[in-house]
Amino acid sequence: MAYLTPTEFVTKMIDAGEAKVFMSTKDTLIRAYMAGAILALAAAFSISINVNTGQPLAGAILFPVGFCLLYLLGFDLLTGVFTLVPLALFDKRPGVTVGGMLRNWGLVFTGNFAGAFTVAVFMAIIFTFGFSVEPNAIGHKIGVIGEGRTLGYASHGAPGMLTLFIRGVLCNWMVSTGVVAAFMSTQVTGKILAMWMPIMLFFYMGFEHSVVNMFLFPSGLLLGGEFTFTDYLIWNEIPTVLGNIVGGITFVGLTLYSTHVRTGAARNAVPAE
Repeated sequence: MAYLTPTEFVTKMIDAGEAKVFMSTKDTLIRAYMAGAILALAAAFSISINVNTGQPLAGAILFPVGFCLLYLLGFDLLTGVFTLVPLALFDKRPGVTVGGMLRNWGLVFTGNFAGAFTVAVFMAIIFTFGFSVEPNAIGHKIGVIGEGRTLGYASHGAPGMLTLFIRGVLCNWMVSTGVVAAFMSTQVTGKILAMWMPIMLFFYMGFEHSVVNMFLFPSGLLLGGEFTFTDYLIWNEIPTVLGNIVGGITFVGLTLYSTHVRTGAARNAVPAE
């Protein structure tokens, strides 16, 4: 597997975060667009498996194929840059600023949404034969998901918003662990195996991923889901993005950085009397 030590792969993470800050607008948007599109296809694939087999675990086991493909191809997800880019800021890399970080996040959000929305339109066309018939079973399922994960939270008020936010935190704890896993090995098989596990966990547990939701909810609206775009923004996307930021930075980026880069002073043993 050619495993790298934590100090080695966290340094690579910081380098990657720095590179993303200085990446051109064109390259950032293209890489983000393709990442959003591939992850959306993986979500559609997983839901199709769930509907056709009645086995949600099967869909969760196979969903990570999209995540692995997009990272092996060098594309960027919003959840990943939430973790990697702040590391370059924490490490005080020359030229890395808060403004540069926010620029990267904004471009990746835009590209991810455009890619995911493209696939949402394509899949809606497939599920309805070009909007000429009612959605098939898979399309209907996507519409129900959209309703449950917007109006379902809204029906609980503040506790629902808290639950949504925490699901966003837990999601990027796992997804960013998958991003980190890609740095742990120099071999493709090692990268895939390490990435697969946390991504499977997040998907099966129903945690909230901002980019997956960029596909699910526009798809749900196109397929007749009984909720609005405002419901999607307020009762899903915005709280999910905030939760993803907290989860990625707090439970993955900062913890790894603080103990494997900015380590504490070594403790000297005191000889026994």
